[in-house]
Order: sequence, then C-alpha cells, then structure tokens
Amino acid sequence: MKTIAEIENEIIDEFSVFDEWLDKYEYLIDLGKEMPLVEESDKNDTNIIEGCQSRVWLTCTEECGRLHFKADSDAIITKGIISLLVRVFEGQTPEDILAADLGFIDAIGLKDNLSPTRAGGLAAMIKKIRAFAAAYSGKED
Repeated sequence: MKTIAEIENEIIDEFSVFDEWLDKYEYLIDLGKEMPLVEESDKNDTNIIEGCQSRVWLTCTEECGRLHFKADSDAIITKGIISLLVRVFEGQTPEDILAADLGFIDAIGLKDNLSPTRAGGLAAMIKKIRAFAAAYSGKED
C-alpha cells in the first residue's frame, strides 16, 4: 500500500502537466466523474459536511485499523476536490491521516485558485476527515 506522501507526489505529478488553471479544473471535473457512486441512503444529513457551499456527503468505515471513505457532491468541481482527498486518505491509518501535512494542496495550486467559499469547503472536508481519524484513533477532543 502506498503512503500518503507517495499518493500526494503522484497527484502533484499529474497536475504538473497542466500549465493553465482551466485545464486543472477540467482534470478535477474528470476526477469527480470517475468517483464511484455512493448509495443514495448515504446521502443524508448525518453524512453531510457542514461548511461547504455545495452538498458534500462523506462516510467513513474502519477495517483492520485502516479507514475507508466514500464521498459524493452535488457540484462537479467539489466532487473532484473530495475525490482527491478520498484518494489520499483511502486505506490509511487514523494516525497517518492525523499526521499528514497535505502539502500537495499548495503544490498543485489548489488553495490559491479556489473561490473563498470553495476554499472554505476544502477546509471543512479536511476537518471532517481528520475528525473521523481522531475518533477511530481515540484522540477525539
């Protein structure tokens, strides 16, 4: 299994082929379209991420000490963003998730090229994923 840092480096490499942000947005849209569909029953208020302008649903399960995520959004770019986060954190341990610095976000220019509301949504997604990790590691506040 790849480490979080290895996955982040893959994402940085993939985005490095694009010179223009419009092309990176198109790639994000494609990533969102490739995400596996979640069950309609998972699209409920319990799984919604607070703080996102769009509706974003995230579920987390634990198996053998590793966390597994499923996500969806009603906005295609937001779905691409959550797909990146799911890709980075899928199958990782809670401790590794909590320790991740997520340098790929700045390296690909994502945070700098999002509207303030989408940047806030990105922060809310990361916060929710870290909350799941904290809960499964026993380090909840």
